[in-house]
Amino acid sequence: MTLPFTDRTWLWLAAALYLAGFIQGSIALFKRGRPAGGATYLLILLGYLAQLAGLALRGRAVGGCPLGNSFELYQFTAWSAITLYLAVGATFRLSLLGYFTACLASTVTLVSLLFPSWDAGQRVRIFGHNPWIELHAALAVFSYGAFALLALTSLMFLLRHFSLKSKRLGGWFSFLPSIRDLDQMGLRLLAAGAAILGFALAVGAVSWTRPETVVNLEKVVVTMVVAGAAFALLLLRLRGILPARRCALACLILFPAALLSLATVEPSRGRVPARPAPAAR
Repeated sequence: MTLPFTDRTWLWLAAALYLAGFIQGSIALFKRGRPAGGATYLLILLGYLAQLAGLALRGRAVGGCPLGNSFELYQFTAWSAITLYLAVGATFRLSLLGYFTACLASTVTLVSLLFPSWDAGQRVRIFGHNPWIELHAALAVFSYGAFALLALTSLMFLLRHFSLKSKRLGGWFSFLPSIRDLDQMGLRLLAAGAAILGFALAVGAVSWTRPETVVNLEKVVVTMVVAGAAFALLLLRLRGILPARRCALACLILFPAALLSLATVEPSRGRVPARPAPAAR
């Protein structure tokens, strides 16, 4: 089946739909004093389908998972976060999670689309027909999507904590889930992200130990640092050493730190010759 648009056209459409969800949610929040709920969820779902179509076309073109440059890494991270949101969205349909998710998705996708140089290093079969490395990369970036949703729930936790401390329980604060529910959801997302990233490292180790494999040491170190930070936060929280509020603050920082680290872990660097930069579409 041939889709009617190019991959970047689909991705622009996805970004526009995510932005529409954020704008529509903002109007509902500030004019009517409540989140948009189903309308925002629908716009995010449509954006997700458009982004999936764009990534599928790109994956077909490069012969594998589209993770060959900064543009694809950020797009895949946003797609991963939306995947998790859609999976748990029913639980939070009366909350502000959809609004914050639309904001995050529109920001990440639009920023990556607005910098053509991020998409200049696209390569074919960047994983060299090695399914272990491809699985490792896909799982690692997917875990960053879990950390993205974790950052949003952590932000909501801090807002709920502020509302309780300042006794501001009305307005849109009333649509936030309870502080206990947010703490539990954050803990589960932290555990999921740490587990997925830990498994990704284990899968990568299967290939890294082979003598013919060229290992990007910088990539391995950065990924291990992010995984170590996630596991440390999880352990400290489970043992009660780290209070819920401080854990939420740390988790809020974890995602942007992981996002910035993507610049150092491009799997295509130094593997195969680059194709010419794609023509403007």
